[in-house]
Amino acid sequence: MKLVADESVEGPTVLALRAAGHEVLFIAETSPGIEDIAVLEFARGEKALLLTADKDFGELVFRNREPHFGVLLMRSLARTPEETADSVLAAITKYGTQLENHFSVLAGGALRIRRITH
Repeated sequence: MKLVADESVEGPTVLALRAAGHEVLFIAETSPGIEDIAVLEFARGEKALLLTADKDFGELVFRNREPHFGVLLMRSLARTPEETADSVLAAITKYGTQLENHFSVLAGGALRIRRITH
């Protein structure tokens, strides 16, 4: 699966996803410091699920109705970066393309998938 990881995503999560065979474009490596709207547009242009821990993307998608290819918001997942990486990898492995064109929230081991209609 093709993913764009926002700067808020920790390195161990990016490494775990890449090790599992996912193509991950990491904003911290390619375009550090760009605005959230540019990150969302980049992910949409790449036809990639946006992975983030930044709640501002919820406002862009819900309030501003910005188009997207899918957003996975990670909220308070684990105590260590490695546990967070495991949770994210498990969710993407299980749900994969079902996350596309949806705004999903992964929190406390539970995943909520919400389709956005414009």
